[in-house]
Amino acid sequence: MKKIILFLILVITFNAFGKNNVKIRDEVEISGMRTNYLTGYGIVVGLNGTGDGTTSKFTLITIANMLRKFGIYIDPNQVKTKNAAAVIVTANMPPFAKPGMSFDVSVSSISDAKSIANGVLIRTPLYGPDGKIYAFAQGPVSTGGGFSESNKGGKIEKNFPTSGIVVNGGIMEEELPINLEDIPFITLSLKNPDFEKSSQIAKVINDKFGKIATAVDATSVVVNLPKNVNKTEFIAKILDLEIQSDSEPTVVIYEKTGTVIMSGDIKIDPPVYVAHSNIYVVVEKTPVISQPPPLSGGTTTTAEVTTTTVKEEKGRIISIESPKLSDLVKALNDLGVSPRDMIAILQAIKNAGKIHAKIIVM
Repeated sequence: MKKIILFLILVITFNAFGKNNVKIRDEVEISGMRTNYLTGYGIVVGLNGTGDGTTSKFTLITIANMLRKFGIYIDPNQVKTKNAAAVIVTANMPPFAKPGMSFDVSVSSISDAKSIANGVLIRTPLYGPDGKIYAFAQGPVSTGGGFSESNKGGKIEKNFPTSGIVVNGGIMEEELPINLEDIPFITLSLKNPDFEKSSQIAKVINDKFGKIATAVDATSVVVNLPKNVNKTEFIAKILDLEIQSDSEPTVVIYEKTGTVIMSGDIKIDPPVYVAHSNIYVVVEKTPVISQPPPLSGGTTTTAEVTTTTVKEEKGRIISIESPKLSDLVKALNDLGVSPRDMIAILQAIKNAGKIHAKIIVM
């Protein structure tokens, strides 16, 4: 059976050079007012024979305990079903979340389920780091188009059907005790530490509101909050101020779907030599002679041409007269390189310090 690999490449190009005006809110987070992680254990039901097998004892015990809450008492050893799967439920609780707010939750199988696609998550309590229940999750599970089908002739699988999300499946029940009126100051923590940027943030705030901000280091800017003001409105005004910031090239990799998104004109510093499986990647500079036209009065100079070569054992060779990462990715895609191999190659070049961009794996 021929294996078909779908690899999506989105190249989004912004102005990668110079400085752009951005709001402070895009560059910082407020210390103590951050996202909190919630975790729970639950059961996904309604699966078409793709759930945990009967050898997953903890799944059967969980089902028996759940039935007891409905007045049905049964020995876990008598539970025989493949239409349910035990899962770990995770979520990010946004700061200042209030009771009744909804948010997405992630669901991942922890046993031998083949797929949890089209299943329904039964009401699951979500716990914070302090062991308290802050939310509940429930709803249909979406695996983003992932599926797994098998028979005696082989198996076809797309993406990861054993993990998915429940859109707006989480409901807040408790809120974190935060009272802005009792806070004399806030600390702005830069997402990407930078001495120049922290100093610039402090200067912009002081120019607007007086001497109330101090750049402590490359990460922190302490802002004293004036008395007799609405602190919520005052913090909003601070975060709405603009600073000049460099556009940082970014590569975002969605490992589950094999999607790569690149922003900015990302360059590769030659020389680079990568050997991965049966793929060979070479990026190097070659000196060339630049001869001026006759009678132009110019002088002969030496220049450099950067060439990227991708070679596969089957004999297919693609040479790219460009050091751009986007050209390398397109060449590898033309060779039919799998998303997993593509991600491994990009991460290896990044670890070698040859890609000047931030790589985010999701």
